Amino acid sequence: MENLTVAQKFKTLFGTEPVSIVRSPGRINLIGEHIDYNDGFVLPASINKEIILAISPNTTDDTCNLYAFDFDSSFTFQLSQLDKTNLGWPNYIMGVVDELQKAGYQLKAFNCVFGGNIPTGAGLSSSAAVECGVAFGLNEIFKLGLSKLDIVQISKKAENHFVGVNCGIMDQFASTFGKANHVIKLDCKSLEYQYFPFQIDGYDVVLCDTGVKHSLGDSEYNTRRKECDAAIALLKSKYETIKSYRDVTPEQIQTVASELPAKTIDRANFVIAEIKRVGDATELLTSNDIVGFGQLMYQTHDGLSKLYEVSCEELDFLKDLAFESGLVTGSRMMGGGFGGCTINLIKKENTKSFIEKAESAYQSKFQRALKTYVVAIKDGTSLV
Repeated sequence: MENLTVAQKFKTLFGTEPVSIVRSPGRINLIGEHIDYNDGFVLPASINKEIILAISPNTTDDTCNLYAFDFDSSFTFQLSQLDKTNLGWPNYIMGVVDELQKAGYQLKAFNCVFGGNIPTGAGLSSSAAVECGVAFGLNEIFKLGLSKLDIVQISKKAENHFVGVNCGIMDQFASTFGKANHVIKLDCKSLEYQYFPFQIDGYDVVLCDTGVKHSLGDSEYNTRRKECDAAIALLKSKYETIKSYRDVTPEQIQTVASELPAKTIDRANFVIAEIKRVGDATELLTSNDIVGFGQLMYQTHDGLSKLYEVSCEELDFLKDLAFESGLVTGSRMMGGGFGGCTINLIKKENTKSFIEKAESAYQSKFQRALKTYVVAIKDGTSLV
């Protein structure tokens, strides 16, 4: 999406130049999946797939006018009347407005045009990019005085409350706090964070997009949260030393195995193993051991598939293909699961060969084209 195109459309629709143009990126997560809502650590980064928003106060009347460039779709609403719509995309924007108003910020009507090149349904958090971009843009045009962390927290609440997805904070945090050529080790409990250089000279980060999003995704996501909550609640009741999953050992989980369904125990075992993997991964990055890092990615996928059960046939096929090809240093499903992308670390000289192999095999297996994206790690939400 070219910045100019969104700005041009804004001028065509509203007759003036936008006051602010904001870029808000999607994100990848190198390792640490489904543990952001379990008080774990994650290792995300913002990428060069992004949403561009052109935004200005509406000085003519009290209507907020929205236009989604990629859908060629318009929507209007009043600040005093925020009603969820079946259209879908306006809810992410109204959700941000709703949370800002609940927090006491004084907004006026505004005009906004947005579009971008984040593939929808690929698990790259286009929704968080929109939310953070809107919060950032409103902060700019109305001088709200929001900090980066305010933007993250308001955007997360918008998705939890207005949109109705019980997501953790990782997506919004990565979109806002991203730093070029770095990953963020984020403590999802305290929100303390640390940047680690992602020195992958000679490697590409390649996303393989299954092109599917199985419908059970959202309901199963909420089920996983309930299962994890049930296990940690029982563990806390048994052990005074346990405050969150990061305090739990595999041995302690086994002591409550008879009191919980077997699948709930599997979920808990995955969570504590994945929390440990993130710690191991940062040590490997510090010593620039990309091969060791890649092995952890494969381990994460196996846990997500077998213990957490959020993978699907297409994702498992792509991970297995990556492993068996001998061309891919690390591969795993990324995001909520049940579709979306695998993320792959590949030596540059192997990238073309693997993409060709994967596209051919995927087409043959599923009669569906495989989309692939080579992505770079860029800065977080900012003014253009």
